[in-house]
Amino acid sequence: MDGGCVSINGDSEKGINLNILLTLRDMLRISGYDVEVTRDTDKSIHDNGIEGVANQKSSDMDNRLALFNKYENAVCISIHQNQFTDSRYSGAQMFYSDSNKQNEALAGTIQKKFVEFIQPDNKREIKLCGKELFLCYFSKNPTVMVECGFLSNPEEASLLMTEDYQNKVAFTIFSGLNEFLKN
Repeated sequence: MDGGCVSINGDSEKGINLNILLTLRDMLRISGYDVEVTRDTDKSIHDNGIEGVANQKSSDMDNRLALFNKYENAVCISIHQNQFTDSRYSGAQMFYSDSNKQNEALAGTIQKKFVEFIQPDNKREIKLCGKELFLCYFSKNPTVMVECGFLSNPEEASLLMTEDYQNKVAFTIFSGLNEFLKN
């Protein structure tokens, strides 16, 4: 229903996000973590019977938040791709809310892993968000929105479309999450 941003090459964000998510989920499960995902196919999770795109999006977000808050001691990762009007910008960037005292540490740890593993020139800083990032702000558990890269940057968009790079992104998030949980 909502494909997210579209790359400079015309590719939709939603497929990239789903591929990274499924790889990350599998890595986490193999490592013994209990994992739930908001989606494992290309579908909205709005309630049945909801009509109208705006109402379906609202229901979808409410259901995502309910899953984020379902378990105590959970860590929540929301995977996205960034876009900007100027195509020169690139690099992963983590967004977090001050609604949970652990969010900043989670965002910082994952950001450092992106620099360490796949984006050594990335100088982006983690960024505090407000209520505009609904899931980050209203999640009771440590939560971060991972913007894996810019689909508006031709080089990064091309990388993000490859399975190899998507796997590297998933492993980077996995490594950051492991380090956060270890500490």
